[in-house]
Amino acid sequence: MKIVTWNINGIRTFKNGIKKILDSFDADIICVQETKVTRDLLDEKTAIVDGYNSYFSFSRGRSGYSGVATYCKDTATPFLAEEGLTGLLANQGEAVGCYGDQVELSSEELLALDNEGRAVITQHHFIGTDGPQKLTVINVYCPRADPDKPERKQYKLQFYQLLQCRAEAILSSGSHVIVLGDVNTSHRPIDHCDPDDVDNFEDNPGRKWLDHFLFETAENTENEDTEDELADTSQKSASGGKFVDSFRHFHPKRSNAFTCWSTLTGARQTNYGTRIDYIFSDRPLVETAFIGVDIMPEVEGSDHCPVWAQLSCTLQSSPKCPPLCTRHMPEFTGRQQKLSRFLVKVPEKLSVSKGCEESLPGSQDVGEIQENLNPVVQGKSVAKKRPTDREADTNAHKAKRSKQMKTEINAKGSLLAFFKPKQTALMLSSGNQVGPKQEESSQDGPGSESDTSSCPSDVQMETNLSKVKEMEIENQDEVEGESTSIDKSNDCKKGPCAGFWKTVLRGPPQPPLCKSHNEPCVLRTVKKAGPNLGRQFFVCARPQGHASNPQARCNFFAWVEKGK
Repeated sequence: MKIVTWNINGIRTFKNGIKKILDSFDADIICVQETKVTRDLLDEKTAIVDGYNSYFSFSRGRSGYSGVATYCKDTATPFLAEEGLTGLLANQGEAVGCYGDQVELSSEELLALDNEGRAVITQHHFIGTDGPQKLTVINVYCPRADPDKPERKQYKLQFYQLLQCRAEAILSSGSHVIVLGDVNTSHRPIDHCDPDDVDNFEDNPGRKWLDHFLFETAENTENEDTEDELADTSQKSASGGKFVDSFRHFHPKRSNAFTCWSTLTGARQTNYGTRIDYIFSDRPLVETAFIGVDIMPEVEGSDHCPVWAQLSCTLQSSPKCPPLCTRHMPEFTGRQQKLSRFLVKVPEKLSVSKGCEESLPGSQDVGEIQENLNPVVQGKSVAKKRPTDREADTNAHKAKRSKQMKTEINAKGSLLAFFKPKQTALMLSSGNQVGPKQEESSQDGPGSESDTSSCPSDVQMETNLSKVKEMEIENQDEVEGESTSIDKSNDCKKGPCAGFWKTVLRGPPQPPLCKSHNEPCVLRTVKKAGPNLGRQFFVCARPQGHASNPQARCNFFAWVEKGK
């Protein structure tokens, strides 16, 4: 049996084909976190994957936030599946059960802990050395404690408390338990890229909870020279709870084994990250069935990398999928593909009230009412109801508007009318006005209007066309003269205008060179609330890394001065 956990940072990580990615892991159970999808946005190709059955938990308060999903091969179909840790989201008879003591949390707090879609539980059967046994897999995406929101710190600790309560209760019922996913806390200094840079590293409440939740030996807490040395844990001093960090069980002293990196600083290039993705399991299962555990930093597509575990046991498949499976969702079973589900049935015949059946003075008969409802009966038209004054005004306005539009269309004609020469300044028919230049010529003699009107029509047309050409040439000369003067004035004004806009719109400041690498820096903007919110600064363009790494970002920093 092989199991994989991966924070995918959005279901869009599978945009190139979810089946191809799932098959590449060659795992029986694949648990993903931070799907960032709600039920209304879940599409069929993501929910229904050939060869797998899937189980989702969605955020109910925010869209595009949180969410986990568990994909099981059809050869490893679970017998039970449940959403959430509290049991409030499970249906009777379909839940895994075993909720433990939750009296320390109120009903409102319990509902809030399950309202963000952070847990999916599946229960499987397998054949072990002692015969048939149960294995419960808890897929979790633990909250992050935002330092700017103190209430989220309390929310995270309550989630930890609920997770431990549920896992230990299921373990006490006789089932083996695996808790895996993004826990959002690095346990030991070896799991952090720079623990000295963290204030009160050991006093962090999340790390203290891990100390209480996990079973640890002196081999894991003391510095030893040997690496990957497996010893008999029963002969060493131990502390903590009932679960084991399976990765540290096989690699107790491996350093730089990180699963999460900051994408904003490019820290993955320098392996400057943390190990916050785990596969926890109860001690007996780790010691008897686990073969190996490791991380997969070569798999990209997210700010996290997958973690896998190999077990010697073989899962038994359930003959049918639990009700939580996406195959049973109405939107994917075809029951909502008929339009009749979205339509409301209306009676064909409208019933008339008894008050209307009686003939009253000034009221309509039943026949008239039916005629108004059905104006055309057996191909014969029935008189329409007389419009009111308001309707008459509206209809008159529509008719007037329609007539006006027809007039405008007839006046415009075709597009060719816009390209013909205008004849407003020269009317060919007698008695029409002429242009100013023609009035002067008519007073002088031979070019007068009286002379041209007495000429034949062909001569008049040639004479008028020649005059139009002369007017066009003169107007063109005037326009060219004006445009030349405008161009000259624009050339005169171009210099001062360009200088003005350069002073107003300066553009980004020129980046300085960092002192260590002598390379251009990058411009950043402060987005954290405070006195420096919105200010810009320069830092080294290289990816973030440890101070001892010469290939990593140096400590160059410079504020952008105001006005530059």
